[in-house]
Amino acid sequence: MVSSPDARRVRKHPDERRAEILAAAAEIALAEGLEGITLRAVAERIGVRPGLITHYFPSAEDLVIAAFVRAAEGERETTHPANGAPLERIATFVRDMQAPSSDPLSKLWLNARHLSRFTPALAEAVHEQEQLNVSSLLAIIEAAVADGSVHCNDPLAACVRILIAIDGHGAYVNDTGGFAHEAYERFVADAAEWALGLAPGTLTS
Repeated sequence: MVSSPDARRVRKHPDERRAEILAAAAEIALAEGLEGITLRAVAERIGVRPGLITHYFPSAEDLVIAAFVRAAEGERETTHPANGAPLERIATFVRDMQAPSSDPLSKLWLNARHLSRFTPALAEAVHEQEQLNVSSLLAIIEAAVADGSVHCNDPLAACVRILIAIDGHGAYVNDTGGFAHEAYERFVADAAEWALGLAPGTLTS
């Protein structure tokens, strides 16, 4: 008798399985939006039955929120470099945030903020991730001030301005026409240089 795919499935450690589920859900969130995350969709992606997903995430809402958090964590891991000179880390962050490769993340944040109006638990998760982003970027700016590469009297204000510029830039990510203008393409860098008291072009040269 031929074994079914489920019968041949390798049993994984709970932590490994949970990480696999979260990674799959985060991929769906970035590719299709948070609305695309269903127990069935995630199960199909990793080749298991939906019932296994509910063992780790009893409701689809729990999974959606966890997937958003995982994607946001991945964003920080990728765009907030831990090594290198502080000013170069800021420049890398700015370049990443205004590059087309960041569009899926911009779409995800727009999606999450919209849905958070109707889901208090998601609203709390969005707020927590925003605060973590502030803390992470602020630490880099403060390091740049400490080594003298940035002269800024209020690092927190500069941090907030940069993040608002990123959100403003990302607000147009779903436009089919887009802005074919350097002002849009450079907006995050221009705003960051202004906020940090840097000469124009410092973060893009």
